[in-house]
Amino acid sequence: MKKAFIQLHIAVLLAGFTGVLGRLITLNEGLLVWYRLMFTAATLWIIALFQKKASNISFKNLVKIFGVGAIAAMHWVTFYGSIKYANVSIALVCFSSIGFFTALLEPLLFKTKLNKRELLLGLLAVAGISFIFHFDPTYKTGIIVGLISALLGSLFPILNKKLLEKIDPYTITLYELSGGFLFLSLLLPLYLQLFPASHFIPTVKDTLWLLILSWFCTVLAFSFSMQALKKISAFTVNLSYNLEPLYGIILAFIIYREDRSLNTGFYLGFFMIIISVVLQSWLVYSAIREAK
Repeated sequence: MKKAFIQLHIAVLLAGFTGVLGRLITLNEGLLVWYRLMFTAATLWIIALFQKKASNISFKNLVKIFGVGAIAAMHWVTFYGSIKYANVSIALVCFSSIGFFTALLEPLLFKTKLNKRELLLGLLAVAGISFIFHFDPTYKTGIIVGLISALLGSLFPILNKKLLEKIDPYTITLYELSGGFLFLSLLLPLYLQLFPASHFIPTVKDTLWLLILSWFCTVLAFSFSMQALKKISAFTVNLSYNLEPLYGIILAFIIYREDRSLNTGFYLGFFMIIISVVLQSWLVYSAIREAK
């Protein structure tokens, strides 16, 4: 269990860089995710071919994994869309509502009893976002898109939990990201009609940031997250990812000085979200100690 928590928090730390990199990359959000998935899937297939890591799976499971990959792709598109419509800090704070959506959806999908404690902690994060929305309506579109991203983001760890009972983490990661790439490749022509891009080919700097985003913040982070899911509940994994805004926002403050454009409502909301993360971490730690 201890190893799983270490893996999880390394993944969260790496994920904290995704928002900053998303703003650095000048591509439109659809193209950004398409290139990210292309580089990531290509890297995973090279590793799979040389190390023979991927295992054979049935067509039925392949369809399921591709479906989860499509959800993951749209989660990323909406996440980076939130950054473009608002900023890194707003997008990352909206991401923290993932705990609330997980608390609702996990019992619904698995037909288990609703955990009131998890729901209340998730609601605390949502209350924090409502503070930001109420005090500063400037980022209305970015917040709405960010909440859609959180909803989608809550689904694929829940669905992965079921898949991990039958298939190894590397195979799931490989086929999910490949499926996400194929799905977005089919969707992209229509997407670019609705949301035109200023340019389609990444610059040299964009390519460098995309490779860092793909290799470290995706391949490595995804692998650690999958390993952690084998020992830790989907809700705990998702709520732990609420630390991502903390890391990402600190970086956004340092690099982009976003603190200059954020008001009191943002800090009040963000403080409520941090409380929800601390409480959940303490409750999980207490449960582990009692189990020993």
